[in-house]
Amino acid sequence: MSQNHLSDLRFDTLDLDQDLLAGIRDAGFEFCTPIQASTLPIALDNRDVAGQAQTGTGKTAAFLIAAYQRVLSTAAGDDGAEAPVENADNAPKAQKRQPRIFALAPTRELAVQIAKDAEVLGKHTGLKIGLAFGGTDYEKQRRTIEDGIDLLIGTPGRIIDYYKQGVFKLDQVQVAILDEADRMFDLGFIKDIRYLLRRLPKPEQRLNLLFSATLSHRVMELAYEHMNEPELIRIEPDKVTADRVRQAIFYPANEDKLPLLIGLIAEMGDARIMVFVNMKRDAERVEAYLLANGINARAISGDVPQKKRLRMLMDFQSGELPVLIGTDVASRGLHIPDVQYVINYDLPQDAEDYVHRIGRTARAGAAGNAISFACESYAMSLPDIEDYIGHKIPAANYTQEQLPKIERPARKPRRSGPPGRRGGGRGDRRPRRQNPR
Repeated sequence: MSQNHLSDLRFDTLDLDQDLLAGIRDAGFEFCTPIQASTLPIALDNRDVAGQAQTGTGKTAAFLIAAYQRVLSTAAGDDGAEAPVENADNAPKAQKRQPRIFALAPTRELAVQIAKDAEVLGKHTGLKIGLAFGGTDYEKQRRTIEDGIDLLIGTPGRIIDYYKQGVFKLDQVQVAILDEADRMFDLGFIKDIRYLLRRLPKPEQRLNLLFSATLSHRVMELAYEHMNEPELIRIEPDKVTADRVRQAIFYPANEDKLPLLIGLIAEMGDARIMVFVNMKRDAERVEAYLLANGINARAISGDVPQKKRLRMLMDFQSGELPVLIGTDVASRGLHIPDVQYVINYDLPQDAEDYVHRIGRTARAGAAGNAISFACESYAMSLPDIEDYIGHKIPAANYTQEQLPKIERPARKPRRSGPPGRRGGGRGDRRPRRQNPR
Protein backbone atom coordinates (compact mmCIF):
# COMPACT_ATOMS: atom_id res chain seq x y z
CA MET A 1 0.00 0.00 0.00
CA SER A 2 1.08 3.52 -0.69
CA GLN A 3 1.75 5.32 2.58
CA ASN A 4 -0.02 8.48 1.42
CA HIS A 5 -3.33 6.62 1.46
CA LEU A 6 -2.96 5.14 4.94
CA SER A 7 -3.90 6.54 8.33
CA ASP A 8 -1.70 6.59 11.43
CA LEU A 9 -3.74 3.80 13.04
CA ARG A 10 -1.94 0.46 13.23
CA PHE A 11 -3.90 -2.78 13.28
CA ASP A 12 -1.81 -4.16 16.13
CA THR A 13 -2.94 -1.30 18.38
CA LEU A 14 -6.56 -2.44 18.09
CA ASP A 15 -8.01 -4.94 20.54
CA LEU A 16 -8.04 -7.88 18.12
CA ASP A 17 -7.81 -11.63 18.57
CA GLN A 18 -4.26 -12.92 18.03
CA ASP A 19 -5.37 -15.41 15.36
CA LEU A 20 -7.08 -12.58 13.51
CA LEU A 21 -3.98 -10.40 13.79
CA ALA A 22 -1.97 -13.23 12.25
CA GLY A 23 -4.29 -13.20 9.23
CA ILE A 24 -3.99 -9.42 8.96
CA ARG A 25 -0.21 -9.77 8.89
CA ASP A 26 -0.53 -12.50 6.23
CA ALA A 27 -2.50 -10.01 4.11
CA GLY A 28 0.37 -7.54 4.41
CA PHE A 29 -1.64 -4.96 6.35
CA GLU A 30 0.08 -2.77 8.93
CA PHE A 31 -1.69 0.60 8.91
CA CYS A 32 -5.43 1.14 8.41
CA THR A 33 -6.85 2.94 5.40
CA PRO A 34 -9.13 5.92 6.16
CA ILE A 35 -12.34 3.87 5.96
CA GLN A 36 -10.83 1.21 8.22
CA ALA A 37 -9.55 3.76 10.72
CA SER A 38 -12.96 5.45 10.84
CA THR A 39 -15.18 2.35 11.07
CA LEU A 40 -13.21 -0.30 12.96
CA PRO A 41 -13.15 1.42 16.38
CA ILE A 42 -16.93 1.83 16.15
CA ALA A 43 -17.65 -1.72 14.96
CA LEU A 44 -15.21 -3.24 17.46
CA ASP A 45 -17.24 -1.47 20.13
CA ASN A 46 -20.24 -3.47 18.83
CA ARG A 47 -21.95 -0.43 17.32
CA ASP A 48 -23.52 -0.48 13.85
CA VAL A 49 -21.87 1.31 10.94
CA ALA A 50 -23.23 2.66 7.66
CA GLY A 51 -20.14 3.55 5.64
CA GLN A 52 -19.72 5.34 2.35
CA ALA A 53 -16.67 4.10 0.50
CA GLN A 54 -15.90 2.96 -2.99
CA THR A 55 -14.15 -0.23 -4.01
CA GLY A 56 -10.41 -0.17 -3.53
CA THR A 57 -10.42 1.75 -0.23
CA GLY A 58 -10.21 -1.24 2.11
CA LYS A 59 -13.85 -1.54 3.14
CA THR A 60 -13.92 -5.34 2.62
CA ALA A 61 -11.16 -5.82 5.17
CA ALA A 62 -12.91 -3.35 7.49
CA PHE A 63 -16.15 -5.30 7.72
CA LEU A 64 -14.47 -8.72 7.71
CA ILE A 65 -12.13 -7.82 10.56
CA ALA A 66 -15.00 -6.39 12.60
CA ALA A 67 -17.15 -9.47 11.89
CA TYR A 68 -14.41 -11.96 12.75
CA GLN A 69 -13.61 -10.15 15.99
CA ARG A 70 -17.26 -10.12 17.07
CA VAL A 71 -17.61 -13.89 16.52
CA LEU A 72 -14.24 -14.78 18.05
CA SER A 73 -14.84 -12.68 21.16
CA THR A 74 -18.34 -14.14 21.58
CA ALA A 75 -17.02 -17.70 21.21
CA ALA A 76 -14.42 -17.06 23.92
CA GLY A 77 -17.06 -15.77 26.32
CA ASP A 78 -16.83 -12.89 28.74
CA ASP A 79 -14.35 -14.71 30.94
CA GLY A 80 -12.05 -15.55 28.05
CA ALA A 81 -12.69 -19.28 28.31
CA GLU A 82 -13.03 -21.21 25.12
CA ALA A 83 -16.52 -22.21 24.02
CA PRO A 84 -17.43 -25.93 24.32
CA VAL A 85 -16.08 -28.03 21.49
CA GLU A 86 -18.78 -28.94 19.02
CA ASN A 87 -18.01 -32.67 19.12
CA ALA A 88 -17.40 -32.97 22.84
CA ASP A 89 -17.92 -36.44 24.29
CA ASN A 90 -20.61 -35.27 26.69
CA ALA A 91 -22.67 -33.79 23.86
CA PRO A 92 -25.61 -36.05 22.91
CA LYS A 93 -25.35 -35.06 19.27
CA ALA A 94 -23.28 -32.38 17.61
CA GLN A 95 -25.34 -29.83 15.75
CA LYS A 96 -24.14 -28.57 12.40
CA ARG A 97 -22.68 -25.12 12.52
CA GLN A 98 -25.01 -22.41 11.29
CA PRO A 99 -23.86 -19.07 9.84
CA ARG A 100 -22.83 -16.52 12.45
CA ILE A 101 -21.61 -14.01 9.88
CA PHE A 102 -23.94 -13.26 6.97
CA ALA A 103 -22.65 -11.13 4.05
CA LEU A 104 -24.72 -10.13 1.02
CA ALA A 105 -23.23 -8.82 -2.22
CA PRO A 106 -24.97 -7.70 -5.44
CA THR A 107 -22.79 -9.65 -7.87
CA ARG A 108 -21.20 -13.09 -8.08
CA GLU A 109 -17.74 -11.64 -8.67
CA LEU A 110 -17.92 -9.45 -5.58
CA ALA A 111 -19.10 -12.38 -3.46
CA VAL A 112 -16.14 -14.47 -4.68
CA GLN A 113 -13.72 -11.64 -3.92
CA ILE A 114 -15.10 -11.16 -0.40
CA ALA A 115 -14.64 -14.89 0.19
CA LYS A 116 -11.03 -14.75 -1.01
CA ASP A 117 -10.26 -11.88 1.37
CA ALA A 118 -12.07 -13.72 4.17
CA GLU A 119 -9.92 -16.82 3.62
CA VAL A 120 -6.72 -14.80 4.04
CA LEU A 121 -7.85 -12.80 7.06
CA GLY A 122 -9.49 -15.77 8.76
CA LYS A 123 -6.85 -18.37 7.93
CA HIS A 124 -5.82 -18.92 11.56
CA THR A 125 -9.27 -18.61 13.16
CA GLY A 126 -10.68 -22.02 12.24
CA LEU A 127 -13.90 -20.41 10.99
CA LYS A 128 -15.39 -22.02 7.90
CA ILE A 129 -16.60 -20.07 4.87
CA GLY A 130 -19.46 -20.90 2.52
CA LEU A 131 -20.33 -19.27 -0.82
CA ALA A 132 -23.73 -19.10 -2.47
CA PHE A 133 -24.14 -17.46 -5.88
CA GLY A 134 -26.01 -18.30 -9.06
CA GLY A 135 -24.81 -19.59 -12.38
CA THR A 136 -22.64 -22.52 -11.32
CA ASP A 137 -21.75 -25.15 -8.65
CA TYR A 138 -25.28 -25.52 -7.28
CA GLU A 139 -24.79 -28.90 -5.56
CA LYS A 140 -21.20 -28.18 -4.50
CA GLN A 141 -22.19 -24.93 -2.79
CA ARG A 142 -25.16 -26.64 -1.16
CA ARG A 143 -23.06 -29.48 0.29
CA THR A 144 -20.52 -27.06 1.75
CA ILE A 145 -23.23 -25.07 3.51
CA GLU A 146 -25.07 -28.19 4.70
CA ASP A 147 -21.86 -29.50 6.27
CA GLY A 148 -21.79 -26.44 8.53
CA ILE A 149 -20.23 -23.01 8.11
CA ASP A 150 -19.53 -19.91 10.20
CA LEU A 151 -19.45 -17.29 7.45
CA LEU A 152 -22.01 -17.26 4.62
CA ILE A 153 -21.29 -14.98 1.66
CA GLY A 154 -23.45 -14.75 -1.41
CA THR A 155 -25.97 -13.10 -3.69
CA PRO A 156 -29.63 -12.81 -2.71
CA GLY A 157 -31.22 -15.20 -5.23
CA ARG A 158 -29.15 -18.32 -4.50
CA ILE A 159 -29.19 -17.65 -0.75
CA ILE A 160 -32.99 -17.41 -0.68
CA ASP A 161 -33.17 -20.61 -2.73
CA TYR A 162 -31.09 -22.55 -0.19
CA TYR A 163 -32.81 -20.91 2.78
CA LYS A 164 -36.29 -21.91 1.62
CA GLN A 165 -35.04 -25.48 1.22
CA GLY A 166 -33.79 -25.53 4.80
CA VAL A 167 -30.12 -25.87 3.84
CA PHE A 168 -29.18 -23.41 6.62
CA LYS A 169 -30.77 -21.24 9.30
CA LEU A 170 -30.38 -17.55 10.00
CA ASP A 171 -31.33 -17.49 13.68
CA GLN A 172 -27.72 -17.65 14.91
CA VAL A 173 -26.35 -14.74 12.86
CA GLN A 174 -24.28 -12.35 14.98
CA VAL A 175 -23.05 -10.07 12.19
CA ALA A 176 -25.01 -8.93 9.12
CA ILE A 177 -23.10 -7.27 6.26
CA LEU A 178 -24.48 -5.49 3.20
CA ASP A 179 -21.83 -4.59 0.64
CA GLU A 180 -22.47 -2.24 -2.31
CA ALA A 181 -25.95 -1.48 -0.97
CA ASP A 182 -26.66 1.06 -3.71
CA ARG A 183 -26.07 -1.62 -6.35
CA MET A 184 -28.62 -3.82 -4.57
CA PHE A 185 -31.23 -1.21 -5.44
CA ASP A 186 -29.94 -0.77 -9.00
CA LEU A 187 -30.20 -4.50 -9.66
CA GLY A 188 -33.67 -4.83 -8.13
CA PHE A 189 -32.66 -6.88 -5.09
CA ILE A 190 -34.26 -4.78 -2.39
CA LYS A 191 -37.28 -7.06 -1.80
CA ASP A 192 -34.94 -10.04 -1.47
CA ILE A 193 -32.71 -8.12 0.94
CA ARG A 194 -35.65 -7.22 3.16
CA TYR A 195 -36.89 -10.83 3.05
CA LEU A 196 -33.55 -12.08 4.39
CA LEU A 197 -32.94 -9.34 6.95
CA ARG A 198 -36.36 -9.95 8.51
CA ARG A 199 -35.33 -13.54 9.21
CA LEU A 200 -32.23 -12.60 11.18
CA PRO A 201 -32.20 -11.99 14.94
CA LYS A 202 -33.43 -8.53 15.94
CA PRO A 203 -31.12 -5.64 14.90
CA GLU A 204 -30.11 -4.93 18.50
CA GLN A 205 -29.01 -8.56 18.92
CA ARG A 206 -26.48 -8.46 16.09
CA LEU A 207 -23.78 -6.21 14.64
CA ASN A 208 -24.89 -4.58 11.38
CA LEU A 209 -22.42 -3.25 8.81
CA LEU A 210 -23.61 -1.55 5.64
CA PHE A 211 -21.27 -0.19 2.98
CA SER A 212 -22.20 1.69 -0.14
CA ALA A 213 -20.55 3.91 -2.73
CA THR A 214 -23.29 6.46 -2.01
CA LEU A 215 -25.41 6.84 1.10
CA SER A 216 -28.49 7.88 -0.82
CA HIS A 217 -31.90 8.43 0.73
CA ARG A 218 -33.06 4.93 -0.19
CA VAL A 219 -29.89 3.33 1.22
CA MET A 220 -30.29 5.23 4.48
CA GLU A 221 -33.94 4.23 4.66
CA LEU A 222 -32.80 0.60 4.47
CA ALA A 223 -30.15 1.25 7.12
CA TYR A 224 -32.54 2.81 9.63
CA GLU A 225 -35.15 0.10 9.01
CA HIS A 226 -32.86 -2.90 9.61
CA MET A 227 -29.97 -1.57 11.73
CA ASN A 228 -29.59 -0.42 15.32
CA GLU A 229 -28.93 3.34 15.22
CA PRO A 230 -25.97 3.10 12.80
CA GLU A 231 -23.21 5.66 12.89
CA LEU A 232 -22.66 7.26 9.48
CA ILE A 233 -19.13 7.38 8.11
CA ARG A 234 -18.40 9.06 4.80
CA ILE A 235 -15.06 8.88 3.00
CA GLU A 236 -15.47 11.19 0.02
CA PRO A 237 -14.46 9.37 -3.20
CA ASP A 238 -13.00 12.41 -4.93
CA LYS A 239 -10.55 12.86 -2.06
CA VAL A 240 -9.31 9.26 -1.99
CA THR A 241 -9.08 8.48 -5.69
CA ALA A 242 -9.07 11.28 -8.22
CA ASP A 243 -6.11 13.07 -6.66
CA ARG A 244 -3.90 9.98 -7.00
CA VAL A 245 -4.59 9.32 -10.68
CA ARG A 246 -2.74 10.94 -13.57
CA GLN A 247 -5.57 12.06 -15.82
CA ALA A 248 -5.72 13.19 -19.44
CA ILE A 249 -8.52 13.81 -21.89
CA PHE A 250 -8.68 13.68 -25.69
CA TYR A 251 -11.35 15.35 -27.82
CA PRO A 252 -11.78 12.93 -30.74
CA ALA A 253 -14.42 12.92 -33.43
CA ASN A 254 -16.62 9.84 -33.17
CA GLU A 255 -14.95 8.22 -36.18
CA ASP A 256 -11.50 8.72 -34.59
CA LYS A 257 -12.30 6.94 -31.33
CA LEU A 258 -11.46 3.39 -32.42
CA PRO A 259 -8.18 4.28 -34.20
CA LEU A 260 -7.17 6.43 -31.22
CA LEU A 261 -8.00 3.63 -28.77
CA ILE A 262 -6.08 1.02 -30.76
CA GLY A 263 -3.08 3.34 -31.13
CA LEU A 264 -2.97 4.13 -27.41
CA ILE A 265 -3.23 0.48 -26.36
CA ALA A 266 -0.42 -0.40 -28.76
CA GLU A 267 1.77 2.26 -27.10
CA MET A 268 0.99 0.92 -23.62
CA GLY A 269 2.70 -2.39 -24.35
CA ASP A 270 2.11 -5.11 -21.76
CA ALA A 271 0.12 -2.92 -19.36
CA ARG A 272 -3.11 -4.13 -17.75
CA ILE A 273 -5.89 -1.97 -19.17
CA MET A 274 -9.59 -1.52 -18.42
CA VAL A 275 -11.74 0.12 -21.10
CA PHE A 276 -15.10 1.56 -20.07
CA VAL A 277 -18.05 2.11 -22.39
CA ASN A 278 -21.58 3.21 -21.61
CA MET A 279 -23.55 0.44 -23.30
CA LYS A 280 -23.14 -3.31 -23.64
CA ARG A 281 -23.42 -3.26 -27.43
CA ASP A 282 -20.52 -0.81 -27.59
CA ALA A 283 -18.45 -3.16 -25.43
CA GLU A 284 -19.05 -5.90 -27.98
CA ARG A 285 -18.18 -3.58 -30.85
CA VAL A 286 -14.93 -2.41 -29.23
CA GLU A 287 -13.99 -6.02 -28.48
CA ALA A 288 -14.52 -7.01 -32.11
CA TYR A 289 -12.31 -4.19 -33.40
CA LEU A 290 -9.53 -4.79 -30.87
CA LEU A 291 -9.42 -8.49 -31.71
CA ALA A 292 -9.38 -7.71 -35.43
CA ASN A 293 -6.34 -5.52 -34.84
CA GLY A 294 -4.31 -8.04 -32.91
CA ILE A 295 -5.16 -6.90 -29.38
CA ASN A 296 -6.25 -9.61 -26.95
CA ALA A 297 -9.36 -8.13 -25.35
CA ARG A 298 -12.61 -9.39 -23.90
CA ALA A 299 -15.88 -7.67 -23.02
CA ILE A 300 -17.46 -8.58 -19.69
CA SER A 301 -21.23 -8.43 -19.38
CA GLY A 302 -24.05 -10.09 -17.52
CA ASP A 303 -24.82 -12.23 -20.57
CA VAL A 304 -21.48 -14.05 -20.37
CA PRO A 305 -21.85 -17.44 -18.60
CA GLN A 306 -20.56 -17.42 -15.03
CA LYS A 307 -17.67 -19.85 -15.56
CA LYS A 308 -16.50 -17.85 -18.55
CA ARG A 309 -16.75 -14.59 -16.58
CA LEU A 310 -14.64 -15.99 -13.75
CA ARG A 311 -12.09 -17.37 -16.22
CA MET A 312 -11.97 -13.99 -17.95
CA LEU A 313 -11.29 -12.22 -14.65
CA MET A 314 -8.62 -14.75 -13.66
CA ASP A 315 -6.90 -14.30 -17.01
CA PHE A 316 -7.01 -10.52 -16.61
CA GLN A 317 -5.62 -10.68 -13.09
CA SER A 318 -2.84 -13.04 -14.16
CA GLY A 319 -1.89 -10.88 -17.15
CA GLU A 320 -2.86 -13.41 -19.81
CA LEU A 321 -5.67 -11.08 -20.86
CA PRO A 322 -4.26 -7.54 -21.15
CA VAL A 323 -7.47 -5.64 -21.93
CA LEU A 324 -10.86 -5.93 -20.23
CA ILE A 325 -13.83 -4.01 -21.61
CA GLY A 326 -16.98 -3.34 -19.61
CA THR A 327 -19.82 -1.08 -18.61
CA ASP A 328 -20.31 0.38 -15.16
CA VAL A 329 -22.95 -2.25 -14.36
CA ALA A 330 -20.76 -5.18 -15.43
CA SER A 331 -17.60 -3.91 -13.74
CA ARG A 332 -18.89 -2.53 -10.44
CA GLY A 333 -17.47 -4.27 -7.40
CA LEU A 334 -14.73 -6.17 -9.20
CA HIS A 335 -11.51 -6.31 -7.20
CA ILE A 336 -8.70 -6.25 -9.76
CA PRO A 337 -5.25 -5.21 -8.50
CA ASP A 338 -2.46 -3.57 -10.50
CA VAL A 339 -4.52 -2.02 -13.30
CA GLN A 340 -2.12 0.44 -14.89
CA TYR A 341 -4.54 2.24 -17.19
CA VAL A 342 -8.24 3.02 -17.29
CA ILE A 343 -9.55 4.29 -20.61
CA ASN A 344 -12.95 5.96 -20.71
CA TYR A 345 -13.83 5.20 -24.32
CA ASP A 346 -17.14 6.87 -23.47
CA LEU A 347 -17.33 9.53 -20.79
CA PRO A 348 -19.83 8.42 -18.16
CA GLN A 349 -23.04 10.39 -17.89
CA ASP A 350 -22.83 10.42 -14.09
CA ALA A 351 -19.91 12.27 -12.51
CA GLU A 352 -19.61 9.79 -9.64
CA ASP A 353 -19.18 6.95 -12.14
CA TYR A 354 -16.08 8.74 -13.47
CA VAL A 355 -14.48 8.54 -10.03
CA HIS A 356 -15.49 4.89 -9.61
CA ARG A 357 -13.97 4.05 -12.98
CA ILE A 358 -10.63 5.76 -12.54
CA GLY A 359 -10.43 4.28 -9.04
CA ARG A 360 -9.81 0.91 -10.71
CA THR A 361 -6.27 2.11 -11.36
CA ALA A 362 -5.67 3.54 -7.89
CA ARG A 363 -6.38 0.60 -5.64
CA ALA A 364 -5.47 0.83 -1.97
CA GLY A 365 -3.38 3.93 -2.42
CA ALA A 366 -1.46 3.05 -5.57
CA ALA A 367 -1.08 5.65 -8.31
CA GLY A 368 -2.63 5.11 -11.72
CA ASN A 369 -3.40 6.52 -15.15
CA ALA A 370 -6.77 7.46 -16.61
CA ILE A 371 -7.36 8.53 -20.21
CA SER A 372 -10.76 9.74 -21.34
CA PHE A 373 -12.37 10.51 -24.70
CA ALA A 374 -14.67 13.54 -24.76
CA CYS A 375 -16.28 12.65 -28.07
CA GLU A 376 -19.18 14.30 -29.87
CA SER A 377 -21.70 12.01 -28.17
CA TYR A 378 -20.64 12.34 -24.53
CA ALA A 379 -18.58 15.53 -24.18
CA MET A 380 -21.54 17.23 -22.50
CA SER A 381 -20.76 15.18 -19.36
CA LEU A 382 -17.33 16.77 -18.93
CA PRO A 383 -18.31 19.99 -17.07
CA ASP A 384 -20.18 18.01 -14.40
CA ILE A 385 -17.25 15.62 -14.00
CA GLU A 386 -14.73 18.44 -13.59
CA ASP A 387 -17.00 20.20 -11.10
CA TYR A 388 -17.29 16.98 -9.11
CA ILE A 389 -13.56 16.24 -8.92
CA GLY A 390 -12.74 19.90 -8.36
CA HIS A 391 -10.30 20.54 -11.19
CA LYS A 392 -9.90 20.60 -14.95
CA ILE A 393 -8.65 17.41 -16.60
CA PRO A 394 -5.46 18.12 -18.59
CA ALA A 395 -6.08 18.01 -22.33
CA ALA A 396 -4.10 15.72 -24.66
CA ASN A 397 -3.81 16.15 -28.41
CA TYR A 398 -3.34 13.93 -31.45
CA THR A 399 -3.02 14.44 -35.18
CA GLN A 400 -4.65 12.46 -37.98
CA GLU A 401 -1.19 11.27 -39.02
CA GLN A 402 -0.72 9.64 -35.60
CA LEU A 403 -3.86 7.52 -35.93
CA PRO A 404 -3.15 3.98 -37.17
CA LYS A 405 -5.04 2.43 -40.03
CA ILE A 406 -7.23 -0.22 -38.51
CA GLU A 407 -8.71 -3.49 -39.72
CA ARG A 408 -12.44 -4.04 -39.61
CA PRO A 409 -13.81 -7.15 -37.91
CA ALA A 410 -14.53 -10.05 -40.25
CA ARG A 411 -18.04 -10.27 -38.82
CA LYS A 412 -19.71 -6.92 -38.60
CA PRO A 413 -20.58 -6.08 -34.98
CA ARG A 414 -23.97 -4.73 -34.10
CA ARG A 415 -24.30 -1.08 -34.90
CA SER A 416 -24.12 1.29 -31.96
CA GLY A 417 -24.34 4.97 -31.38
CA PRO A 418 -25.14 7.67 -28.85
CA PRO A 419 -28.41 7.54 -26.93
CA GLY A 420 -31.42 8.54 -28.96
CA ARG A 421 -29.92 7.64 -32.32
CA ARG A 422 -30.27 4.53 -34.39
CA GLY A 423 -28.68 1.59 -32.60
CA GLY A 424 -28.11 3.71 -29.52
CA GLY A 425 -30.04 4.13 -26.31
CA ARG A 426 -31.80 1.53 -24.25
CA GLY A 427 -35.21 2.64 -25.40
CA ASP A 428 -34.23 2.65 -29.08
CA ARG A 429 -35.91 -0.55 -30.14
CA ARG A 430 -37.56 -0.63 -33.54
CA PRO A 431 -40.45 -3.05 -34.09
CA ARG A 432 -39.61 -6.16 -36.04
CA ARG A 433 -40.76 -6.22 -39.63
CA GLN A 434 -43.70 -8.58 -39.95
CA ASN A 435 -43.76 -11.08 -42.78
CA PRO A 436 -46.84 -10.71 -44.96
CA ARG A 437 -49.39 -13.44 -44.48
